[in-house]
Amino acid sequence: MEKTSRIQGFYKLSLEERRRIVCEWAGLTEEECRTLSEFGNLPVKIGDSMIENVIGAMSYPLAVATNFLINGRDYLVPMVIEETSVVAAASNAARMLRHGKGILANAERQEMISQIHLVKVNSPRFKAMKIIEAKKELLDYAAQQDPTLLKYGGGPRDLEVRVMEHPALGGIIIVHLVVDVRDAMGANTVNTMAEAIAPLLEKITGGEARLRIVSNHAVYRVARAWAVTPVEEVGGLEVARKIMEASILAEIDPYRAVTHNKGIMNGVIAVALATGQDHRAIEAGAHAYASRTGVYKPLSYWEVTSDNYLAGSLEIPLQIGVVGGAVKVHPVAKIALKILGVNTARELAEVMAAVGLAQNLAALRALVTEGIQKGHMRLHARNLAIMAGASGDLIDRVAEKMIRDGRIRYDYAKQLVEKALQGEPLD
Repeated sequence: MEKTSRIQGFYKLSLEERRRIVCEWAGLTEEECRTLSEFGNLPVKIGDSMIENVIGAMSYPLAVATNFLINGRDYLVPMVIEETSVVAAASNAARMLRHGKGILANAERQEMISQIHLVKVNSPRFKAMKIIEAKKELLDYAAQQDPTLLKYGGGPRDLEVRVMEHPALGGIIIVHLVVDVRDAMGANTVNTMAEAIAPLLEKITGGEARLRIVSNHAVYRVARAWAVTPVEEVGGLEVARKIMEASILAEIDPYRAVTHNKGIMNGVIAVALATGQDHRAIEAGAHAYASRTGVYKPLSYWEVTSDNYLAGSLEIPLQIGVVGGAVKVHPVAKIALKILGVNTARELAEVMAAVGLAQNLAALRALVTEGIQKGHMRLHARNLAIMAGASGDLIDRVAEKMIRDGRIRYDYAKQLVEKALQGEPLD
């Protein structure tokens, strides 16, 4: 019988039955099916309720970055990531940035934008004025959709109106509802408000509301981090100047800026994963913000001051929360927040921005000194040794041998492990 992915009622089946079907479909071994059934520290009932068509769970390493001093307070920072050297690099850079109160950070505004796109609007510029005329009424109605948010001091703050035209859609009015979402990520809240006021906007404009949804271009939710450290902390004046030069190269070359920002996101997304955030929204928003001038730019900048300090600064939009969503459902996310000791979205954003700045420093310093591969490949060598079957002290012996020989490859790791298991010396 021919295989088909058209499985009626698949979502209605029990988790075990769905997994059985997938195991048969893929020809998985009994051991592979057992591996799929292991949910680790995520309770099965919670995992099965978080998304659809669940057949198992996948674990990533949870680590803690040390040495972080942010706004004068020490933090242990939970990070979830599969890439070697990231956590070690963040911890090392955080140690370099403990001068004074450490990394300073600020994330005052916690405002999200929800958009309502109105199409087929006649006299759109005039209708835009009618929307502005009804602004108070619209904001008041939006506020009624979430009394709990109002109780905590949040709620709609502003209404922005943009006018565009397109041959296929006629006059277009784009309304931005700006909402202070306090300690939530806020997408569900602002989406509800946008859907609520859309009929009112249709009545005012005579147009048709098409899209009513959050914008992940979170320009009103920007977190900033900055730090200064004596050049001696990073290896001296020459190294500091090279870090500044690398920063300048990211300013003038978008191809470099993308990789520059990827290094920042290594830290930011690792914290986001550990704390149960919508990391896709964070990533999209960060790269959109980097492109806001029309040219892709770095999110951070490094300078050497006249008195021989290395100074770094970073701006990044962070649409995150400490209430609602996976943050309060996934048990490890709750533990991670407890390790961090943060209670507000603002403080979490400040920590994440600080981690991004430290991660960036670590990457730039490695690039302009020993090169990015030395530390990375040492950890990669250990991973290859483990993949090849090494355990215990054999892992480090095989890794060191590969590094000495300059042959950091799986086939060579396998050869060394087999040699060691047969009692032959590696040297």
